[in-house]
Amino acid sequence: MLPFQLSDRQKFAIELVREVSILARHIQEKMITGSLTKDDRSPVTVADFAVQAVVAARLEEHFPGETLIAEESAALLRSAEGQPVLERVCAFVQRLLPDATPSKVSRWIDRGSGEAEAVAWILDPIDGTKGFLRGEQYAVALALLRDEQIELGVLGCPRLDLQPENLSAIRREQEVRVNQGSLVAAFRGRGCWAAPLESTQFRRLSVSSNSRPADAIVLRSYESGHTNLEQMESVIQLMQIETRPVALDSQAKYALLAAGGGDLLFRLVSSRTPDYREKVWDHGAGALAVEEAGGRITDISGAPLDFGQGRLLRRNRGIVASNGHLHDRALKALAETAVSG
Repeated sequence: MLPFQLSDRQKFAIELVREVSILARHIQEKMITGSLTKDDRSPVTVADFAVQAVVAARLEEHFPGETLIAEESAALLRSAEGQPVLERVCAFVQRLLPDATPSKVSRWIDRGSGEAEAVAWILDPIDGTKGFLRGEQYAVALALLRDEQIELGVLGCPRLDLQPENLSAIRREQEVRVNQGSLVAAFRGRGCWAAPLESTQFRRLSVSSNSRPADAIVLRSYESGHTNLEQMESVIQLMQIETRPVALDSQAKYALLAAGGGDLLFRLVSSRTPDYREKVWDHGAGALAVEEAGGRITDISGAPLDFGQGRLLRRNRGIVASNGHLHDRALKALAETAVSG
C-alpha cells in the first residue's frame, strides 16, 4: 500500500504496468524467439507488440480520448513476413483480452503514433529488447505527460530485485544478477516507491548519499552503440572513479539509481551518430523516478529534459542522471572531455 490516496489514472497505470510486465515475463519464459527487424536493425519481439496492444486497448477503454506516444508500429505485422508473428502476438494478447483479433491488435498498436498533447501517455513496451532476448534486464515504461511535464512514471522491471540486500550486493560486486521483479512508481511531488512485481507492499526509494567520486557506481548501457564509451572512460578517469561501470539494459538503470544501487548514469552521444536525439519513451518514466527519489537528471550540458517537443527530446543532447551529490562534477568532467576531444 501507499500512504496516500491514488487518483484513477495513477491506479490505472500501476495495475496496467504490473499486468503487462507479468505478461512480458511469461512470453520471455516461453522462449519466444520470433522477431522482425526494424529499419534501424533493432529487434522487435512478440512481447513489444503484445504489451503495446494491451496498453493501448486498456487506454481506449478507460481514457478513450487521451493520446498514446509509443515506440512500435504495426506496419511490419501487416506484411507477409509479419503474419506469423502477428498470430503469436494475438495469441498472447488474448490471455488478457479474449476478444482480441489480428485486426484489433494491429489497430491497438497503431494507437501509439500520437504526438505531444496537453495530456499524453508515453510508453516503451519493452525497453531493452536485447536484454529481453538474452534473458536479462528489461523494463516496461509508462509515463503520463501533462502540460509538457512528466507527472507520473511507472516502471515494471521483471528481472530486477530492488530489495535492500540485493542493492548492497550490486554495489559490492558491481554486477546485476537476474532476480525477482520489481514495480517502481513515481508521483510528482509525492516521491518514488517500489514493490515486488506481484505485491502491493511499497517502500519509498531514495538515491544514495555517496558524494565520494572514487566510490561512485556508474551505470551505463549494455550495448556499446547506445553510448560513447571512449568519452565515458575519460569522464571516469577525470573524476578518479575507482569502481568499474555496471552495464545493464533499459530504464532498469533509472530504477536502480533511484533505489541507491548506483550513483551516476550516462547516456552519451556516440561519435558515429552525433546528431542523435533521445526518444521520449526511453526516459520519461525513469527521469521522474530519479527526481522523485532525490536525484537529478539533465542533458550533458546541464539543461533540464524537455518532454514537450513531440516524440524526441529535440532540445537535449545526451543524458546525465545522478544521486545529485556528484552531478556537477560529472557535468564538469563531460565539458572537459568535450573540449579536449
